[in-house]
Amino acid sequence: MRCSVTGLAVAAGLFAGCSSAHYRQAADREVYGILGGKEAALHGRTNDFRIDTPYSARDPKEILAPEIIADRARAGQQVVSLGDALRLAVQHNRQYQLRKETLYLTALTLTGDRHEFARQPAALLSTALVRDRDKSVNANADGQLSVSQLLKSGGTVSASLVSDVLRYFSLTSNPQRSILTTLSLKFTQPLLRGAGVEVVAENLTQSERDVIYALRSFSHYQKTFAVEVVTTYFRLLQRKDTVRNSYENYLNLIKARERAEALAIDRLPAFQADQARQDELRAKSTYIASVEQYKSELDQFKVTLGLPIGTAIHLEDASLKTLISAGLIPVSLTDDSGYELAVQQRPDLLNEIDQFEDSRRKITVAASALKPGLTFIADASLATGETDYARFDLHRFRASAGLGLDLPLDRLAQRNVYRTATIKFERQLRALAAALDTTRDTVRQGLRTLAQVRQNYVIQQNALELAVKRVESAELLLQAGRAQIRDQLEAQTALVLAQNAVTQAVVDYHAARWKLLVDTGRLQIDGERWWLQPQEPPASLGAPVNPAVNAASPDLVSPDKLFGK
Repeated sequence: MRCSVTGLAVAAGLFAGCSSAHYRQAADREVYGILGGKEAALHGRTNDFRIDTPYSARDPKEILAPEIIADRARAGQQVVSLGDALRLAVQHNRQYQLRKETLYLTALTLTGDRHEFARQPAALLSTALVRDRDKSVNANADGQLSVSQLLKSGGTVSASLVSDVLRYFSLTSNPQRSILTTLSLKFTQPLLRGAGVEVVAENLTQSERDVIYALRSFSHYQKTFAVEVVTTYFRLLQRKDTVRNSYENYLNLIKARERAEALAIDRLPAFQADQARQDELRAKSTYIASVEQYKSELDQFKVTLGLPIGTAIHLEDASLKTLISAGLIPVSLTDDSGYELAVQQRPDLLNEIDQFEDSRRKITVAASALKPGLTFIADASLATGETDYARFDLHRFRASAGLGLDLPLDRLAQRNVYRTATIKFERQLRALAAALDTTRDTVRQGLRTLAQVRQNYVIQQNALELAVKRVESAELLLQAGRAQIRDQLEAQTALVLAQNAVTQAVVDYHAARWKLLVDTGRLQIDGERWWLQPQEPPASLGAPVNPAVNAASPDLVSPDKLFGK
């Protein structure tokens, strides 16, 4: 066996020659591999998860502030469908990108904890030139190659090869050289404190589970985020409908004012014409306010999509018409079945359950630190002579084996850690119970909200029909001289309110339905136009249809019956 300082220097140079881009790509490969494998195990599928942005492949030195300023000052026009909105939000929303990066960093932490149990090679090289008081000059070089590995049992195995070169030379004597090469092996294994897979691999175990938690949290966030985008899109379409209704109302009130002014010549009192003018001005003000509110909400939506505020976007009205045509899609859930579904499938609740298990495991780990420290230690070494640094004499080796005992005479810090772990366990127990109660309450509230908005939709539909008839009737009566202008103005105002209320009730219902699907862990956002899909619960759940949710016009409950009198 031959080991030279020159060889060590070459090896060190090769390792040092790896570029930062190489390390970045290596990190990406490992992290994406971890996320892909765990996502396949968790969801039965994988997404093409990446955190790269348009700036990721560029040198940071080339990205200057003026470029960012110019980018956010861009203008233009763009038609944004609902599908486009979802795509743009996923690609450019800043909070969404932050959540992706958080998931990436969680998996990156896991790579470090896994590396703790991998073979870890090391290469060290040092040189020195020393002048002594006797004017002699010493030149020495030390080179070391080593590899070590931490075992999940708590043991450590290491091997090292060390080469020491020392050269003496002076002005009065011939140079002398000494070379010594040493091969050594060492093994340590704790037998009490710090022994066992459950204790030693705790950090790795927690990191593995943390990645699962992060994947679940991101999956839940994806659904919540998608519902937020879709709901905002339909709210904006609802706002557009309100703007149109306000403008139509303004035009109708202009006609009513003109008619009142004509009739005021000989058939109506002058104050009724003034009433018509006042309502016209009020309608104009309402229309202006509705336009400004729509523009403000649209600008906020651009921020959600990551578009420059100066971009003029146009939303497709066909999406709202399709939603209205779909009607009020029923939700086949009861309080009990919805809660059961949430416990089985809601990602953030599953995390709470598993984190409760983590807190129990931490107690065992903390208890291990209270034990005495008993360690088995064994090592062996083999060296060459000073004149032949490459030849080992196997009959001349050094070896030792023994036990080391560390009595637990002072364990106050470890005691405190253990007591803290038991308290944290009970806190986590309470947190789990609270999360379960909150989830059940959320499901119950979601079903009640759904029933309420369904009833409201039926009421508003009836109110719209009556408002249309009332406008027609008021106009005929006014022409016949059997009504006042106030009657027509009030009827027109009631019509606008009813039109807006019907559209709002439709959007309210579907927004409540999407939220309930998220709260029960039932929403799937992978399908085509998922916002219109019934998304029935698993057949194994056997959930009956909730009459309070799906009844067309449920009977009202009297206060005495409601309060149990």
